[in-house]
Amino acid sequence: MSRAVFFLLLFTANTAFAGNLDFDKTFNADGEKPQIHYRARYVLNGRQHQVEVWRDRDLHLRRRADEDVETFVFKPAKETEWQMVILDLKRKIRTDVARTNLYRLGNFADWFGLAHSLARPVGPYQLLTIAAPRASEKPLASCRWYALVRSGMESRICWSTALRLPMLITDAQGQVQWRITGVDSNPLPAATFEIGDQGFVRNDANEDIRGD
Repeated sequence: MSRAVFFLLLFTANTAFAGNLDFDKTFNADGEKPQIHYRARYVLNGRQHQVEVWRDRDLHLRRRADEDVETFVFKPAKETEWQMVILDLKRKIRTDVARTNLYRLGNFADWFGLAHSLARPVGPYQLLTIAAPRASEKPLASCRWYALVRSGMESRICWSTALRLPMLITDAQGQVQWRITGVDSNPLPAATFEIGDQGFVRNDANEDIRGD
């Protein structure tokens, strides 16, 4: 599960410096395709990983990180809060947890971050439109470049307004940190969001948290 931390610890608090772009207005889901499926490679702690994401509107989400962790997020019928199921594929453990209980643990994972693989910045930040870096590798689809500076670190994000996804992310030196390698918006198969947990040990984190 540790390799999923990069995607699960997505915080909602953000403060922009005056005169700069607003993160939520610049990167948003307005007009996105009803369903989407994409694959990406990313670098974390010096190692390369892969992630695959399936999304059905704001109802169902599935993320598979390497061959280690699979995460399902969904809204049960007649409920407003979403639930999360995390499958540890190697240890065969299923963990169920509700969004409200994630908040109680200090994990402010949000739907946008999980679905679009772009974390909202914590605390003060600067977000500016920039020209395409000359040395940058070519993204898979057309996108617009932005520089996001937080805590003295700069990330360069090429955001597709058509797909509502970060197609390419580099550091200030142009080293690729994230790249979408495949994407389509075709209708997803009906079985996409079925949870394959046969033979898994079940762990209800909601019960554990309520008992604390």
